[in-house]
Amino acid sequence: MESQVRGGTRWKRFAVVMVPSVVATAAVGVGLAQGALAASFSVSGQQFKVTAGHLHGEGFAQYGGIDSVYTSTDGKEKTQVPVAISSFDTARITKMCQSVKTEIPLIKKTIYLRLEAGNAPGKPVTAENLYIDVAQLDADAKFKNIDIGVAIRDKTRGPANKDEKTTQPGGFAQQAESADLYGVKQTAWATTAGTFTLNGLSMRLGADPKMECY
Repeated sequence: MESQVRGGTRWKRFAVVMVPSVVATAAVGVGLAQGALAASFSVSGQQFKVTAGHLHGEGFAQYGGIDSVYTSTDGKEKTQVPVAISSFDTARITKMCQSVKTEIPLIKKTIYLRLEAGNAPGKPVTAENLYIDVAQLDADAKFKNIDIGVAIRDKTRGPANKDEKTTQPGGFAQQAESADLYGVKQTAWATTAGTFTLNGLSMRLGADPKMECY
């Protein structure tokens, strides 16, 4: 039975991970036009952290999937991991930070890559046909006209199903006319977007652990 909640719904510390029993190659990448994923890619063996002051998305859908990831940076073996795919027709993000930690055996150091954007007033990060393969998400969230429990195949909001090979057509999904997430802290495996505009981009490399977003 489909469960629906109409109007604004606020969930404190919103966290969803769905695990469909399907194993296949995940379609990921950045900058694939029109949200049509032209090729499949194996995902890096490194998760990355993302924070944001506010994410406003129009046309939201979330459902379970599988990513095929390398088990380490040596790229010798792969494994499959469950992800919650959060997708948006369009998104505006303020005060975005993204960081990734990398061990470099050749120099015996840990290096951090930190990227920031959308900090200037009136100049948020913007994206179209945005997909985020999430391992963990914490935020204050508000949804407009949300449907919880809709089948993945029958969802009517958000961009097209990311990859039917990695999802179950009758599996659990939720969708909303719009979504607002505040104080976002998430760990992700991959981000895919038709367009991704990083206003005020700043990127740094360093060895200080404080460079991580959280």
